[in-house]
Amino acid sequence: MMTRSVGELIGRHRVVALPPTATVREAARRMKAEHVASVIVTDPERHAAGIFTERDLTDRVVADGLDPDTTQLDAVMTHCPVTTGPDVTVADALRRMSDNNLRHLPVVVNGVVVGLVSMRDFVGDELALFDREKERMDSLSERL
Repeated sequence: MMTRSVGELIGRHRVVALPPTATVREAARRMKAEHVASVIVTDPERHAAGIFTERDLTDRVVADGLDPDTTQLDAVMTHCPVTTGPDVTVADALRRMSDNNLRHLPVVVNGVVVGLVSMRDFVGDELALFDREKERMDSLSERL
């Protein structure tokens, strides 16, 4: 099961994207309407300029007292997000997410965003297997 590709996961998802000039309020409304926890911030050619997540909303906007009606995504998004390709295995995608403390991972082909995977997309068996593998690696590194 860990040999499934990321491309197999994104087939059922649409990319929810906004330009960097969109406001936080626009992003929040779009996230609510689409039932997603993040939006990809893209340039006109759909290249990933950044990602804006629920965590960014709480940590960079609400906690800092910024006005969501005037704050643009470019000011509060995560710039140059870590990405992956559709041919990457689920195991490798999970590792990349874990290594970078991510919940969302944009999927790109030739620099163009074609999808997004989140921790919710991985099934229980995949996450359990990954957790066991990570514990073994942590245990080995502690012994060295």
